Amino acid sequence: MNPFTYEYPVHVHFDAGSLEKALVSELPKYGKHVLLAYGGGSIKRTGLYDKLKSLLAVAGKEVYDFGGIMSNPTYAKVQEGAKLAREHKVDFILAVGGGSVIDCCKVVSVQAKTDKDIWALEYEEKGKPEAGIPFGAIVTASGTGAEMNNGAVITYEERGQKSPLWGSFADFAILDVETMLTLPKKQVISGAFDTLSHAMETYFGSPRTPNLSDEMGEAVMRSVIRNLRRVVKDEKDVEARSELAWASAMAENGILKLGKVTDFQAHMIEHQLGAFTNCNHGAGLAVIHPALYRHLAKAAPQQFARLATEVFGVDAAGRSEAELALALPEALAAFIKEIGMPTTLAELGITDDAILRKTADTCILTPGCAKKFTRDEVYAILQECK
Repeated sequence: MNPFTYEYPVHVHFDAGSLEKALVSELPKYGKHVLLAYGGGSIKRTGLYDKLKSLLAVAGKEVYDFGGIMSNPTYAKVQEGAKLAREHKVDFILAVGGGSVIDCCKVVSVQAKTDKDIWALEYEEKGKPEAGIPFGAIVTASGTGAEMNNGAVITYEERGQKSPLWGSFADFAILDVETMLTLPKKQVISGAFDTLSHAMETYFGSPRTPNLSDEMGEAVMRSVIRNLRRVVKDEKDVEARSELAWASAMAENGILKLGKVTDFQAHMIEHQLGAFTNCNHGAGLAVIHPALYRHLAKAAPQQFARLATEVFGVDAAGRSEAELALALPEALAAFIKEIGMPTTLAELGITDDAILRKTADTCILTPGCAKKFTRDEVYAILQECK
Protein backbone atom coordinates (compact mmCIF):
# COMPACT_ATOMS: atom_id res chain seq x y z
CA MET A 1 0.00 0.00 0.00
CA ASN A 2 1.04 3.59 -0.57
CA PRO A 3 1.64 5.88 2.46
CA PHE A 4 -1.37 7.81 3.75
CA THR A 5 -2.64 10.13 6.47
CA TYR A 6 -6.29 9.67 7.42
CA GLU A 7 -8.70 12.01 9.17
CA TYR A 8 -12.48 12.07 8.89
CA PRO A 9 -14.72 15.05 9.68
CA VAL A 10 -18.31 13.83 9.12
CA HIS A 11 -20.45 12.90 12.14
CA VAL A 12 -22.66 10.03 10.93
CA HIS A 13 -26.07 9.14 12.39
CA PHE A 14 -27.07 5.68 11.10
CA ASP A 15 -30.31 4.07 12.24
CA ALA A 16 -33.85 3.51 11.02
CA GLY A 17 -36.02 6.15 12.61
CA SER A 18 -33.07 8.28 13.74
CA LEU A 19 -33.94 11.46 11.82
CA GLU A 20 -35.71 13.47 14.51
CA LYS A 21 -33.36 12.56 17.35
CA ALA A 22 -30.27 13.23 15.22
CA LEU A 23 -31.50 16.56 13.89
CA VAL A 24 -32.61 17.81 17.29
CA SER A 25 -29.13 17.04 18.63
CA GLU A 26 -27.36 18.79 15.74
CA LEU A 27 -29.37 21.96 15.08
CA PRO A 28 -28.39 23.88 18.25
CA LYS A 29 -24.79 23.91 17.03
CA TYR A 30 -25.57 26.25 14.13
CA GLY A 31 -26.86 29.76 13.50
CA LYS A 32 -30.41 30.96 12.97
CA HIS A 33 -30.58 31.36 9.18
CA VAL A 34 -30.97 28.01 7.40
CA LEU A 35 -31.00 27.26 3.68
CA LEU A 36 -33.21 24.18 3.16
CA ALA A 37 -32.09 22.51 -0.06
CA TYR A 38 -33.95 19.77 -1.91
CA GLY A 39 -34.71 18.41 -5.34
CA GLY A 40 -37.86 18.14 -7.39
CA GLY A 41 -40.40 18.19 -4.58
CA SER A 42 -40.68 14.55 -3.52
CA ILE A 43 -39.94 15.56 0.07
CA LYS A 44 -43.17 17.59 0.01
CA ARG A 45 -45.22 14.69 -1.36
CA THR A 46 -43.89 12.32 1.31
CA GLY A 47 -44.45 14.72 4.20
CA LEU A 48 -40.76 14.99 5.00
CA TYR A 49 -40.67 18.69 4.13
CA ASP A 50 -43.37 19.55 6.67
CA LYS A 51 -41.65 17.45 9.32
CA LEU A 52 -38.34 19.23 8.76
CA LYS A 53 -39.94 22.67 8.72
CA SER A 54 -41.56 21.87 12.06
CA LEU A 55 -38.29 20.66 13.60
CA LEU A 56 -36.47 23.73 12.30
CA ALA A 57 -39.17 26.05 13.67
CA VAL A 58 -39.00 24.42 17.11
CA ALA A 59 -35.22 24.94 17.00
CA GLY A 60 -35.81 28.67 16.36
CA LYS A 61 -34.50 28.71 12.81
CA GLU A 62 -35.50 31.01 9.96
CA VAL A 63 -35.75 28.87 6.83
CA TYR A 64 -35.13 29.84 3.20
CA ASP A 65 -36.06 27.29 0.54
CA PHE A 66 -33.63 26.28 -2.18
CA GLY A 67 -35.59 23.71 -4.19
CA GLY A 68 -35.56 22.36 -7.71
CA ILE A 69 -32.02 20.94 -7.66
CA MET A 70 -31.89 18.72 -10.71
CA SER A 71 -30.51 15.18 -11.00
CA ASN A 72 -27.38 16.48 -12.75
CA PRO A 73 -26.89 19.75 -10.85
CA THR A 74 -25.76 22.64 -12.97
CA TYR A 75 -23.25 25.37 -12.27
CA ALA A 76 -26.04 27.89 -12.73
CA LYS A 77 -27.96 26.20 -9.92
CA VAL A 78 -24.89 26.40 -7.70
CA GLN A 79 -24.68 30.14 -8.35
CA GLU A 80 -28.39 30.51 -7.59
CA GLY A 81 -27.92 28.82 -4.24
CA ALA A 82 -24.84 30.86 -3.38
CA LYS A 83 -26.72 34.07 -4.18
CA LEU A 84 -29.58 33.04 -1.89
CA ALA A 85 -27.14 32.18 0.89
CA ARG A 86 -25.45 35.57 0.64
CA GLU A 87 -28.70 37.52 0.44
CA HIS A 88 -30.15 35.89 3.55
CA LYS A 89 -26.86 35.71 5.48
CA VAL A 90 -27.29 31.95 5.78
CA ASP A 91 -25.46 30.33 8.70
CA PHE A 92 -26.24 26.71 7.87
CA ILE A 93 -27.31 24.61 4.85
CA LEU A 94 -29.48 21.52 5.28
CA ALA A 95 -29.25 19.34 2.19
CA VAL A 96 -32.11 16.84 1.88
CA GLY A 97 -31.88 14.33 -0.94
CA GLY A 98 -29.42 12.15 -2.78
CA GLY A 99 -26.07 12.82 -4.36
CA SER A 100 -27.28 15.60 -6.65
CA VAL A 101 -28.67 17.77 -3.86
CA ILE A 102 -25.72 17.09 -1.57
CA ASP A 103 -23.12 17.74 -4.29
CA CYS A 104 -24.80 21.01 -5.22
CA CYS A 105 -24.77 22.15 -1.58
CA LYS A 106 -21.08 21.31 -1.12
CA VAL A 107 -20.24 23.84 -3.80
CA VAL A 108 -22.90 26.37 -2.77
CA SER A 109 -21.28 26.29 0.67
CA VAL A 110 -17.88 27.43 -0.60
CA GLN A 111 -19.09 29.68 -3.44
CA ALA A 112 -21.16 31.71 -0.98
CA LYS A 113 -18.00 32.45 1.00
CA THR A 114 -15.85 33.83 -1.80
CA ASP A 115 -16.11 36.46 -4.52
CA LYS A 116 -14.00 34.27 -6.79
CA ASP A 117 -15.65 32.03 -9.33
CA ILE A 118 -15.18 28.51 -7.95
CA TRP A 119 -14.82 26.88 -11.36
CA ALA A 120 -12.10 29.33 -12.35
CA LEU A 121 -10.44 29.01 -8.95
CA GLU A 122 -10.16 25.24 -9.21
CA TYR A 123 -9.60 24.68 -12.92
CA GLU A 124 -7.69 27.79 -14.00
CA GLU A 125 -5.91 28.94 -10.84
CA LYS A 126 -5.49 25.34 -9.57
CA GLY A 127 -6.62 26.48 -6.13
CA LYS A 128 -9.06 25.11 -3.58
CA PRO A 129 -11.71 26.90 -1.53
CA GLU A 130 -10.64 27.79 2.00
CA ALA A 131 -13.97 28.36 3.76
CA GLY A 132 -17.60 27.34 3.53
CA ILE A 133 -20.98 27.64 5.21
CA PRO A 134 -21.49 24.66 7.53
CA PHE A 135 -23.91 22.11 6.16
CA GLY A 136 -25.58 18.84 7.08
CA ALA A 137 -27.02 16.12 4.90
CA ILE A 138 -30.18 14.06 5.26
CA VAL A 139 -29.87 11.20 2.78
CA THR A 140 -33.14 10.23 1.08
CA ALA A 141 -31.50 8.32 -1.80
CA SER A 142 -28.34 6.32 -1.12
CA GLY A 143 -25.82 5.15 -3.68
CA THR A 144 -23.50 8.03 -4.42
CA GLY A 145 -21.98 8.30 -0.93
CA ALA A 146 -21.93 12.06 -1.53
CA GLU A 147 -22.61 12.74 2.14
CA MET A 148 -19.24 11.26 3.06
CA ASN A 149 -16.81 13.44 1.10
CA ASN A 150 -16.19 16.96 -0.21
CA GLY A 151 -16.08 16.11 -3.91
CA ALA A 152 -18.96 17.19 -6.14
CA VAL A 153 -19.86 16.59 -9.78
CA ILE A 154 -21.37 19.66 -11.44
CA THR A 155 -22.49 20.27 -15.03
CA TYR A 156 -21.34 23.55 -16.57
CA GLU A 157 -23.88 23.65 -19.37
CA GLU A 158 -22.39 26.59 -21.28
CA ARG A 159 -19.07 24.74 -21.54
CA GLY A 160 -20.51 21.27 -22.11
CA GLN A 161 -18.58 19.92 -19.13
CA LYS A 162 -19.65 17.67 -16.26
CA SER A 163 -16.67 17.72 -13.95
CA PRO A 164 -15.53 17.32 -10.34
CA LEU A 165 -15.32 20.31 -7.99
CA TRP A 166 -14.09 20.49 -4.40
CA GLY A 167 -16.55 21.88 -1.89
CA SER A 168 -17.25 21.50 1.82
CA PHE A 169 -17.53 18.32 3.85
CA ALA A 170 -20.87 17.89 5.59
CA ASP A 171 -20.62 18.47 9.33
CA PHE A 172 -23.03 15.60 9.81
CA ALA A 173 -24.95 13.05 7.76
CA ILE A 174 -28.18 11.33 8.74
CA LEU A 175 -28.70 7.89 7.19
CA ASP A 176 -32.21 6.95 8.27
CA VAL A 177 -33.54 4.28 5.92
CA GLU A 178 -37.11 5.29 6.76
CA THR A 179 -36.55 8.49 4.77
CA MET A 180 -35.47 6.39 1.77
CA LEU A 181 -38.31 3.87 1.51
CA THR A 182 -40.50 5.97 -0.82
CA LEU A 183 -37.79 5.97 -3.50
CA PRO A 184 -38.87 4.04 -6.63
CA LYS A 185 -37.20 0.65 -7.07
CA LYS A 186 -35.55 1.74 -10.32
CA GLN A 187 -33.75 4.58 -8.52
CA VAL A 188 -32.76 2.32 -5.62
CA ILE A 189 -31.14 -0.14 -8.04
CA SER A 190 -29.44 2.62 -10.03
CA GLY A 191 -28.01 4.17 -6.87
CA ALA A 192 -26.75 0.85 -5.55
CA PHE A 193 -25.05 0.13 -8.86
CA ASP A 194 -23.26 3.46 -8.51
CA THR A 195 -21.97 2.20 -5.15
CA LEU A 196 -20.70 -0.98 -6.81
CA SER A 197 -19.05 1.14 -9.49
CA HIS A 198 -17.31 3.31 -6.87
CA ALA A 199 -15.90 0.22 -5.20
CA MET A 200 -14.76 -1.34 -8.48
CA GLU A 201 -13.14 1.87 -9.68
CA THR A 202 -11.25 2.13 -6.41
CA TYR A 203 -10.27 -1.56 -6.53
CA PHE A 204 -8.85 -1.32 -10.05
CA GLY A 205 -6.46 1.47 -9.11
CA SER A 206 -2.95 0.91 -7.83
CA PRO A 207 -1.23 -0.82 -6.13
CA ARG A 208 -2.45 -3.79 -8.15
CA THR A 209 -1.40 -6.49 -5.67
CA PRO A 210 -3.65 -7.68 -2.79
CA ASN A 211 -3.91 -5.21 0.10
CA LEU A 212 -6.19 -4.55 3.07
CA SER A 213 -8.06 -1.67 1.42
CA ASP A 214 -8.97 -3.90 -1.52
CA GLU A 215 -9.96 -6.79 0.73
CA MET A 216 -12.39 -4.47 2.51
CA GLY A 217 -13.57 -3.34 -0.91
CA GLU A 218 -14.32 -6.94 -1.85
CA ALA A 219 -16.53 -7.25 1.24
CA VAL A 220 -18.40 -4.06 0.33
CA MET A 221 -18.96 -5.28 -3.23
CA ARG A 222 -20.21 -8.68 -2.09
CA SER A 223 -22.63 -6.92 0.25
CA VAL A 224 -23.93 -4.66 -2.53
CA ILE A 225 -24.49 -7.61 -4.86
CA ARG A 226 -26.24 -9.68 -2.19
CA ASN A 227 -28.50 -6.86 -1.06
CA LEU A 228 -29.27 -5.65 -4.57
CA ARG A 229 -30.68 -9.10 -5.27
CA ARG A 230 -32.86 -8.77 -2.17
CA VAL A 231 -34.08 -5.32 -3.22
CA VAL A 232 -34.98 -6.58 -6.70
CA LYS A 233 -37.37 -8.97 -4.94
CA ASP A 234 -38.61 -6.43 -2.37
CA GLU A 235 -37.62 -2.75 -2.45
CA LYS A 236 -39.15 -2.28 1.03
CA ASP A 237 -36.69 -4.74 2.62
CA VAL A 238 -35.46 -2.47 5.42
CA GLU A 239 -32.44 -4.59 6.29
CA ALA A 240 -31.25 -4.77 2.68
CA ARG A 241 -31.85 -1.05 2.16
CA SER A 242 -29.91 -0.25 5.35
CA GLU A 243 -27.01 -2.42 4.21
CA LEU A 244 -26.96 -0.67 0.85
CA ALA A 245 -27.00 2.74 2.52
CA TRP A 246 -23.97 1.86 4.63
CA ALA A 247 -22.18 0.24 1.69
CA SER A 248 -22.70 3.48 -0.21
CA ALA A 249 -21.13 5.41 2.66
CA MET A 250 -18.23 2.97 2.99
CA ALA A 251 -17.42 3.23 -0.70
CA GLU A 252 -16.95 7.00 -0.43
CA ASN A 253 -15.75 7.76 3.12
CA GLY A 254 -12.13 7.25 2.13
CA ILE A 255 -11.55 3.91 3.86
CA LEU A 256 -11.39 1.83 0.67
CA LYS A 257 -9.11 4.43 -0.93
CA LEU A 258 -6.44 4.43 1.77
CA GLY A 259 -3.07 3.71 0.21
CA LYS A 260 -4.61 3.67 -3.27
CA VAL A 261 -4.44 5.67 -6.47
CA THR A 262 -7.94 5.14 -7.85
CA ASP A 263 -9.10 4.49 -11.41
CA PHE A 264 -12.57 6.05 -12.06
CA GLN A 265 -12.23 5.98 -15.85
CA ALA A 266 -15.80 4.69 -16.26
CA HIS A 267 -17.06 7.59 -14.18
CA MET A 268 -15.18 10.14 -16.24
CA ILE A 269 -16.64 8.75 -19.47
CA GLU A 270 -20.15 8.65 -18.02
CA HIS A 271 -19.85 12.19 -16.65
CA GLN A 272 -19.26 13.60 -20.10
CA LEU A 273 -21.95 11.42 -21.62
CA GLY A 274 -24.27 12.83 -18.96
CA ALA A 275 -23.18 16.37 -19.77
CA PHE A 276 -24.38 15.93 -23.35
CA THR A 277 -27.46 13.74 -22.74
CA ASN A 278 -28.52 14.18 -19.09
CA CYS A 279 -28.75 10.39 -18.82
CA ASN A 280 -29.19 8.69 -15.45
CA HIS A 281 -25.77 8.28 -13.85
CA GLY A 282 -26.13 4.72 -12.58
CA ALA A 283 -27.72 3.57 -15.84
CA GLY A 284 -24.92 5.12 -17.87
CA LEU A 285 -22.33 3.36 -15.73
CA ALA A 286 -24.13 0.03 -16.13
CA VAL A 287 -23.88 0.34 -19.91
CA ILE A 288 -20.25 1.51 -19.98
CA HIS A 289 -18.60 -0.77 -17.41
CA PRO A 290 -18.65 -4.15 -19.21
CA ALA A 291 -17.42 -2.71 -22.51
CA LEU A 292 -14.69 -0.70 -20.78
CA TYR A 293 -13.58 -3.70 -18.73
CA ARG A 294 -13.29 -5.91 -21.83
CA HIS A 295 -10.61 -3.46 -22.97
CA LEU A 296 -9.04 -3.12 -19.53
CA ALA A 297 -8.86 -6.71 -18.28
CA LYS A 298 -5.62 -7.64 -20.03
CA ALA A 299 -3.85 -4.62 -18.49
CA ALA A 300 -4.59 -5.74 -14.90
CA PRO A 301 -5.15 -9.51 -15.07
CA GLN A 302 -4.39 -10.26 -11.42
CA GLN A 303 -6.94 -7.74 -10.15
CA PHE A 304 -9.61 -8.74 -12.66
CA ALA A 305 -9.14 -12.44 -11.97
CA ARG A 306 -9.35 -11.89 -8.21
CA LEU A 307 -12.51 -9.80 -8.45
CA ALA A 308 -14.08 -12.43 -10.71
CA THR A 309 -13.53 -15.20 -8.16
CA GLU A 310 -13.75 -13.35 -4.82
CA VAL A 311 -16.75 -11.11 -5.59
CA PHE A 312 -18.66 -12.53 -8.56
CA GLY A 313 -18.11 -16.20 -7.71
CA VAL A 314 -16.55 -17.22 -11.03
CA ASP A 315 -15.26 -20.81 -10.79
CA ALA A 316 -11.47 -20.77 -11.10
CA ALA A 317 -11.14 -24.51 -11.81
CA GLY A 318 -9.21 -25.16 -15.00
CA ARG A 319 -8.88 -21.49 -15.89
CA SER A 320 -5.76 -19.41 -16.22
CA GLU A 321 -5.42 -15.98 -14.67
CA ALA A 322 -5.91 -14.39 -18.10
CA GLU A 323 -9.09 -16.39 -18.68
CA LEU A 324 -10.47 -15.44 -15.28
CA ALA A 325 -9.69 -11.78 -15.95
CA LEU A 326 -11.69 -11.89 -19.17
CA ALA A 327 -14.54 -13.66 -17.35
CA LEU A 328 -15.06 -10.65 -15.06
CA PRO A 329 -16.69 -8.31 -17.63
CA GLU A 330 -19.05 -11.10 -18.65
CA ALA A 331 -20.00 -11.88 -15.04
CA LEU A 332 -20.62 -8.19 -14.46
CA ALA A 333 -22.72 -7.90 -17.62
CA ALA A 334 -24.81 -10.88 -16.53
CA PHE A 335 -25.40 -9.30 -13.11
CA ILE A 336 -26.44 -5.99 -14.69
CA LYS A 337 -28.99 -7.84 -16.80
CA GLU A 338 -30.17 -9.83 -13.76
CA ILE A 339 -31.02 -6.69 -11.78
CA GLY A 340 -32.87 -5.15 -14.73
CA MET A 341 -30.51 -2.32 -15.59
CA PRO A 342 -29.94 -1.17 -19.18
CA THR A 343 -27.16 -2.84 -21.17
CA THR A 344 -27.07 -0.60 -24.26
CA LEU A 345 -26.98 3.11 -24.97
CA ALA A 346 -30.01 2.64 -27.21
CA GLU A 347 -32.03 1.76 -24.12
CA LEU A 348 -31.07 5.20 -22.76
CA GLY A 349 -32.17 6.87 -25.99
CA ILE A 350 -28.58 7.68 -26.98
CA THR A 351 -27.98 6.92 -30.67
CA ASP A 352 -26.12 9.98 -32.00
CA ASP A 353 -22.54 9.13 -32.97
CA ALA A 354 -21.60 12.80 -32.75
CA ILE A 355 -22.40 12.77 -29.03
CA LEU A 356 -20.27 9.67 -28.54
CA ARG A 357 -17.41 11.34 -30.38
CA LYS A 358 -17.70 14.49 -28.25
CA THR A 359 -17.81 12.36 -25.11
CA ALA A 360 -14.64 10.53 -26.09
CA ASP A 361 -12.87 13.75 -27.06
CA THR A 362 -13.69 15.66 -23.88
CA CYS A 363 -13.77 13.13 -21.02
CA ILE A 364 -10.96 13.11 -18.45
CA LEU A 365 -8.43 10.31 -19.00
CA THR A 366 -7.51 9.21 -15.50
CA PRO A 367 -3.90 8.67 -14.41
CA GLY A 368 -4.87 5.79 -12.08
CA CYS A 369 -6.27 3.59 -14.84
CA ALA A 370 -4.24 0.44 -15.60
CA LYS A 371 -4.37 1.27 -19.30
CA LYS A 372 -3.77 4.65 -20.90
CA PHE A 373 -6.65 4.89 -23.32
CA THR A 374 -6.56 6.97 -26.46
CA ARG A 375 -9.60 9.03 -27.32
CA ASP A 376 -10.19 6.85 -30.35
CA GLU A 377 -10.30 3.78 -28.10
CA VAL A 378 -12.78 5.49 -25.76
CA TYR A 379 -14.90 6.21 -28.84
CA ALA A 380 -14.64 2.55 -29.87
CA ILE A 381 -15.77 1.48 -26.39
CA LEU A 382 -18.79 3.77 -26.64
CA GLN A 383 -19.58 2.33 -30.06
CA GLU A 384 -19.57 -1.13 -28.49
CA CYS A 385 -22.11 0.12 -25.95
CA LYS A 386 -24.68 0.98 -28.65
